Amino acid sequence: MLKVGCHQSISGGYKAMADEAQWLDATTLAYFTRNPRGGKARALDLDDISAFNEQAKELGLFPLVAHAPYTYNLASDKDHVRSFALNSMLEDLERMEHLPASYYNFHPGSHVGQGVEKGIELIISTLDILLERGFKTTLLLEGMAGKGSEIGGRFEELQWILQGVKKADMLGVTLDSCHTYDAGYDIKTDLQGQLDLFDQIVGLDKLKALHLNDSKNDFASKKDRHEKLGKGTLGVDTFKEIVNHPVLNRLPMILETPNEMEGYKEEIALLRSLVTE
Repeated sequence: MLKVGCHQSISGGYKAMADEAQWLDATTLAYFTRNPRGGKARALDLDDISAFNEQAKELGLFPLVAHAPYTYNLASDKDHVRSFALNSMLEDLERMEHLPASYYNFHPGSHVGQGVEKGIELIISTLDILLERGFKTTLLLEGMAGKGSEIGGRFEELQWILQGVKKADMLGVTLDSCHTYDAGYDIKTDLQGQLDLFDQIVGLDKLKALHLNDSKNDFASKKDRHEKLGKGTLGVDTFKEIVNHPVLNRLPMILETPNEMEGYKEEIALLRSLVTE
């Protein structure tokens, strides 16, 4: 069975997310570790987490794909911005120690004019601090659309980071269908070719999760605007190929389309209906 779910709100607690996932007929889920624009994390309730873990195991929701806030920038030219990201990520990962078999997805960052090389150097130095703590959660670099000065829009940039960190075994990659297409990798007409390229540069063993989003944009636009499945330039056939791909269909798939929960429920059902094998 596909491991498919969507972004859910943590505002009601972990157990509430498990209940909602069950209603969605989801088999994984994603959530922001705190407000996606940053801010303080909700108070940790170990009883709530324990109840969630028990129900999540019954529903087969693991691995989860937690998402770091967008405000973290490990490649910033400002010390206080990088320190904020580091300290917040440390807190996030400490809290995730209570959740088994989970991933922590984050945007690599933006070099803000310093250049890709300097930005990646700063990302690596922060990741080394995080990874040396010995957290059991695997960190996932998210492939980006390549807009502005953001890092991660090229497979080579992801591999550069992976090669640079000291504990690369605890670091993987999330590919987002919208980002990948917008970045200039034609997964619509040549999915296998783009996966072969990723394998050559990064390695498919490093691909741990997917974000499934259609795109409002034309190919290689570098704009990153998500659309509902089948309503954008990628189209339903792209997602049919993804869910039937023998490598991709084993990964947790997270929907981030512009939807309410009812829409996510329909899209989860749609993805399952596309499975032919």
